[in-house]
Amino acid sequence: MSKITVEAIKELRSRTGVGINHVKEALEEANGDIDKAVIYLRQKGIAKATKRSANATNYGVIGHYIHGNNIAVLVELLSETDFAGRSEEFKTLAKELALHIAAKSPEYINIESVPANILDTEKEVYSKELAGKAEGVANKILEGKLAKFYEENVLLEQLYIRDESKKIKDLLNDTIATLGENIKINRFVKINLGGSVTLSELNL
Repeated sequence: MSKITVEAIKELRSRTGVGINHVKEALEEANGDIDKAVIYLRQKGIAKATKRSANATNYGVIGHYIHGNNIAVLVELLSETDFAGRSEEFKTLAKELALHIAAKSPEYINIESVPANILDTEKEVYSKELAGKAEGVANKILEGKLAKFYEENVLLEQLYIRDESKKIKDLLNDTIATLGENIKINRFVKINLGGSVTLSELNL
């Protein structure tokens, strides 16, 4: 079997938009051949998630979760059709997202939703820590620190609480592949009794 390179993983993710686990699986099945891996993902229906990402989403449900009467989460999950929005898979996803948000407290839905000033502040802090290091090394470390920031604060980049081998965006793409429709997490709100309120809306 051919060695699966980091470059191949990055290219296949860029071409299909699917999660890292599906990418590795496809490359292993295709013996490292990227074109064959794309075909493998399409045959399984996984790559459809990216193709459908531009389709309108006007239906859906509001998932909810209340923990101990002191934490409440509402999440608006949208679909292309009412049929998909009423399916058990869709409703289950909405509930799982609400539960995950209650546990992991993300601040933003996707990377694009993170305000520029927040990122600038993070980069400034990291840059001071990296002062004196070679540019190539510093850039690599900075990239890793930003990835860690996204994983801690961005919903789609967070590890799924029930299965940390996948991220929330993988969970979303799995449901998109199952239902054959575009699905979007449009917004969510988390309320802590007597404390903070977190509201985040999708930024494309």
